[in-house]
Amino acid sequence: MSPHLQGIQLIAFDLDGTLIDSVPDLAAAVDAMLADLGLPPAGEAKVRDWVGNGSRKLVERALAHAGDGAGEAAGREDAHERFLRHYAATPCARTRLYPGVREALTALKAQGFTLALITNKPEAFIAPILSALSLQAYFAMAVGGDSLPRKKPDPLPLTHVAERLGVAPEAALMVGDSRHDVEAGRRAGFRTLAVPYGYNHGEPVSLAGPDGEVESLAELV
Repeated sequence: MSPHLQGIQLIAFDLDGTLIDSVPDLAAAVDAMLADLGLPPAGEAKVRDWVGNGSRKLVERALAHAGDGAGEAAGREDAHERFLRHYAATPCARTRLYPGVREALTALKAQGFTLALITNKPEAFIAPILSALSLQAYFAMAVGGDSLPRKKPDPLPLTHVAERLGVAPEAALMVGDSRHDVEAGRRAGFRTLAVPYGYNHGEPVSLAGPDGEVESLAELV
């Protein structure tokens, strides 16, 4: 067993940038939204640095980059609704698992760990993506960015999941790719583990001070 898992019963995973590379589909939806508004496209490289704080923040960053960040709240809401419609049409056309993810989830579940998903992605998109990638059977519980009143880096989603699954925070591990995952885990009393390949706004996730770091989730098994 990996030393990162000593004393752990519950492993909570972030989704985007940790288990899946969803940026190609997110970027397509962002650019379609911008096109609707007569604004220039952002492109995949920019969107990769904007992901991680939920869909509203992603849209706000795209609008600001396009020079339309000071619009009225109603305009931002319209842009967000347009983004959601475009993303809902094809949420998993080019989204892929990172190497080692399926093998790790399969082995961890077989070893008796309780697995959960805690993401800032809107809840409506979680089931379609998990289904498309045949991941739904791995998780005892999944929480989205709009499932509760607050999302990561607030600790609420983590403490909620731990309480619902009957696991003490000190026996839980938060695995993610960004400083928000590390902060949420620390504030919830979870142990934290980071992967360096995801989306962390252009910063090395090691700067957030996780308890551990692995190059691939396959290192856990």
